[in-house]
Amino acid sequence: MEGLEVRGLSKNFGGLIVSENINFDLQPGDRKALIGPNGAGKSTFANLVTGILTPSSGTIRFDGQSIEGLGEAQRVKLGIAKTFQVTTLFVKMTVRENLRLPVLERMGVGLRMFRRADGNAGVEAEVDALLAQFDLTELADLPVSDLAYGQQRLVELALTLALKPRVLILDEPAAGVPSSETHLITDAIANLPENLAVLIIEHDMDLVFKVAQSIVVLVQGRILTEGTPSQIAANAQVRELYLGGGHD
Repeated sequence: MEGLEVRGLSKNFGGLIVSENINFDLQPGDRKALIGPNGAGKSTFANLVTGILTPSSGTIRFDGQSIEGLGEAQRVKLGIAKTFQVTTLFVKMTVRENLRLPVLERMGVGLRMFRRADGNAGVEAEVDALLAQFDLTELADLPVSDLAYGQQRLVELALTLALKPRVLILDEPAAGVPSSETHLITDAIANLPENLAVLIIEHDMDLVFKVAQSIVVLVQGRILTEGTPSQIAANAQVRELYLGGGHD
């Protein structure tokens, strides 16, 4: 199978079960959301997939190959990336300088050309394309500290995309973003490459229902159900446990 395939994934911390027998697929082009109450195990699942945590049992395969033995950095090189895995934004540097770093690193060009805008035409062309994709061109030469918070989250998303991932995990992309700026995040997700597999972990249900084709509901470390946004919205158990109650 092409893409990500998780089978029987479990994680225990001593006697505490935080993930239990999770089966999950994420194929090229998928737009899936993972939702659930606070403490449901959403971040734990993401950390198991990206190699931050080691599962107690179960398998994780990428393009049919087992990746359980690979560390976080090796999985990034394979194409599995998560927002916040990338270096924190350097707020005193410009947007362009921030984006140049992961491109240089991925291309193996080295940081010697970091400050030279004309140092490598391929690098600069890629940075320009990222700036355009996330509507950051006019902000390219401003320090990140001058940007609104929603715009800073766009820079962070662009940084992750500079790694050329095939699986992208967005861990609460709208967290802390004022409601007046959340459209920046939804538009950015909508404009991601069509063949990119995207998993959105998010408590902003308006965002989830706008961008997800499929929604997985996690409760106490187990998958309760999976369905289309309309199916999830109509599910009485989901409404009782999550949609109608407290969000993360």
